[in-house]
Amino acid sequence: MADNKSMVIFRNATPTDASAVATLVNGAYRGESSKVGWTTEADLLGGQRTDADKVGDIIAAQNQCILLAESGEALPGAATLVGCAHLTFHYDHVYFGMLSVSPVAQGKRIGRQLLAEIEAVVAARGLKRVVMTVIHLRHELIAYYLRRGYVPTGVIHAFPMQDPRFGLPKVEHIELLEFEKILALDVA
Repeated sequence: MADNKSMVIFRNATPTDASAVATLVNGAYRGESSKVGWTTEADLLGGQRTDADKVGDIIAAQNQCILLAESGEALPGAATLVGCAHLTFHYDHVYFGMLSVSPVAQGKRIGRQLLAEIEAVVAARGLKRVVMTVIHLRHELIAYYLRRGYVPTGVIHAFPMQDPRFGLPKVEHIELLEFEKILALDVA
């Protein structure tokens, strides 16, 4: 029986990765290509999720990074970008967003590996709290994060409905529900 788990290599994005990251994120969340996977927001939001300039700004920022997940399976001898996440480092926690897995690579546990790597990065910094938000209408995605130990904080953020940089709403009301996970730090 074939293992449905793909091994990936993680690294931080560099400025030369900005365009590929934007393509991956937009393809995972918006437009027809996103409907191949289960993480699509295409029925809720149109337009782009991000662009290469915004990704480049994140990469250049002091307290942020884009974590990449690459696999060599698709092209032997060459790494293929299959996932990413945007991390923002705060004094007491790490916020992650834009967690994306290529729609054609979904179902291979890449998202789980990416979450585990995010949590390892957080723990390596001596922090134990991970925070993220999910659109309140994304019930399947909320259930996914609940199964992975993320719990609602009770904080609700307004979605920037009038700002096309974040998408063009196709529904009247969107909220972002905040979730967190408290990590157990190993004590030596």
